[in-house]
Amino acid sequence: MRTDGLAFSLPRWRVTRWLADPGHEVSADIRLALTGELYGCWSVFAGGAINTVAVAAALALRTPTSLFITWFLLEVAICLSRLIVMIIAYRRARRQLSTPTDIHILLAVAWSASVGFGVGISLASGDWIAASLTCISSAAMVGGICFRNFSAPRLVGTMILCSIGPVIPGVATSHEPLLFAMYLQMPVYFLAMTGAAFRLNKMLVAVMHAKSESDERARLDPLTGLNNRAGLIDALQRRLASKHHDGPGFAVLYLDLDGFKPVNDTFGHAAGDELLMIVGRTLKEIVAPSDVIARIGGDEFVVLSTDPALDHALALGDRIIEVMTTPFILPNGAQVHVGMSIGIAAAPDHGTDPESLLFAADAALYEAKASGKSCWRLASAEANLAALRKVTGDQLTTRPVVTAA
Repeated sequence: MRTDGLAFSLPRWRVTRWLADPGHEVSADIRLALTGELYGCWSVFAGGAINTVAVAAALALRTPTSLFITWFLLEVAICLSRLIVMIIAYRRARRQLSTPTDIHILLAVAWSASVGFGVGISLASGDWIAASLTCISSAAMVGGICFRNFSAPRLVGTMILCSIGPVIPGVATSHEPLLFAMYLQMPVYFLAMTGAAFRLNKMLVAVMHAKSESDERARLDPLTGLNNRAGLIDALQRRLASKHHDGPGFAVLYLDLDGFKPVNDTFGHAAGDELLMIVGRTLKEIVAPSDVIARIGGDEFVVLSTDPALDHALALGDRIIEVMTTPFILPNGAQVHVGMSIGIAAAPDHGTDPESLLFAADAALYEAKASGKSCWRLASAEANLAALRKVTGDQLTTRPVVTAA
């Protein structure tokens, strides 16, 4: 996938959507990444543009007819347009705006058609130096077309057909029988390079899919299938980035099981693991589908409640405690009684970054534990100070960094 973190818009027009389609089913995130690949390889783009403009210029000077001059002007106009569109696309992508992907794709096809036009008029001119130069140039461009655009193999096939297809009518008007051998060469060349583009595309998609699965596994807790700490931090960062600073906030609920250690001591760690999995499934049934649940270690869980109302988070805390204080039946038939203490912090009142929000919620959790457990507490300056003193061994004398709402 792209490493620059830029997201380019998917094509919207029917023809450009067809050209950019990989020809097989892919996920939405991989489709977006494949579209982004069409904007890559600046060196290949520059090399192709310089080559074709230089060839067109040389032939316009050698044979200053209207056709060759038109071809030169067409090459300059298309290459400049492609450069401008790419610059605009990168600038808009950096600002997270829509990009002119449809125009970018159509200009790529127009450029290859211009290359083919030069091939056709060179063969028809009877100037074998011109014909040799354009045919060699066109054949060389096919490799660059395949290498730069194989994320969209249909586009590759279309561009190759446009760039070397005019060889067929050009040979027909050249009246040179030996060149008819190209009627056999061109189809084989087209099928081989287009087939290579499809194979490279499948390899790229496989790599993207494997990387996506690897990234997903790195953000999941292997026991419960919930997010782990890394997945939680990513979710918090996305939520904070998407939320306008004056807009509605959200809440973080820091959960800790009460009485989990006796379950481990009495029934063994396997039973404890079963209990954690049951708790994870139970939390999924309680929270909203848009909420994020994470197990960040041991018997500690975090719920990111996306509802902007703080009252909703408090009611959710009550509901979780109510459910968690009912007996759980383990797979071995044992009935266990646990509880849940919860610390609640709200954004942006208790923090504007993941670390400060989690610290505020953890501090509130410590206060809930100290208050008798199986209850929730909202983040406050006193809770933050108590948690900090616990970590620093009562040596803290500075003012707490997080205050109550």
